[in-house]
Parts: sequence; C-alpha cells; structure tokens
Amino acid sequence: MCLAIPARIVKTVKDGPLGHGAVVDFGGVRKEISLAFVPEAAVGDFVIVHVGFALSIVDEKEAARVFRYLDEAEVTEELGE
Repeated sequence: MCLAIPARIVKTVKDGPLGHGAVVDFGGVRKEISLAFVPEAAVGDFVIVHVGFALSIVDEKEAARVFRYLDEAEVTEELGE
C-alpha cells in the first residue's frame, strides 16, 4: 500500500536531481523530493508527499493530525526504510 504523507520542508533545492525540489522532514527522516507540482512551497511549509513528489501544501495542524494517525497505526518506523 502506498501512502501520501505530510512532511515539513527544511531546505529548497533549485537544481537537484529532481529539478526544483526540497529536502523534507518526515518526523525525523529526511529525504529529497520534487516540488514540480507545488513550486510555490517554501521552507517551513508542510506538504503532502507521494512517491517523491509534493502534491499539495497543508497546514501544520493537519500534518500533526496525520502523524498522530500514523503513530496509532504503528507505521512511522517504516518511513525510514
């Protein structure tokens, strides 16, 4: 099963391997993603990420709510794999 989950943008990358992208934090796990679908996203924003692409910007409360659900489902450890 694939999930689209929230992550906080910690750094933007102009010419990375994914084009205009960002380094995001999934509650302690950092990965580089593409911002092709949300080029207006900035450092500090929370975005919904699916297969390496940010799909939309969400507010911090919504991101925290999703992380609580993931913790309850005990799937947050899989984010680092």
